[in-house]
Amino acid sequence: VQLQASGGGLVQPGGSLRLSCAASEGTFSSYTVSWFRQAPEKEREFVATVARGRTYYDDAVQGRFIISRDNAKNTINLQMNSLKPEDTALYYCGAGRPIISSMRNPEAYYYWGQGTQVTVSS
Repeated sequence: VQLQASGGGLVQPGGSLRLSCAASEGTFSSYTVSWFRQAPEKEREFVATVARGRTYYDDAVQGRFIISRDNAKNTINLQMNSLKPEDTALYYCGAGRPIISSMRNPEAYYYWGQGTQVTVSS
């Protein structure tokens, strides 16, 4: 499994960014792919996922971020709107086989992309 995250950058508060995670072919049929983020000196935390036809979001991003999956292109995208300085982090996509109750736990994921930096600052 290979994951490649892209789309990060510097944006002002209130702005938008769209992240993309390109997965190797067949990944979506075998794994759940989710977005996580990690700020300096903090643990990696769950952001969003698509699993079993449903979307799940962390409370901190609910209503601002939208996750979508394009099976034809083997990508999972994260549209981030109304960005806040506290959204600043390195964003990763991870692939694993978590049960519903553990999908927010990074230890349930086996494979990770290299991360893409998102910085929200004026």
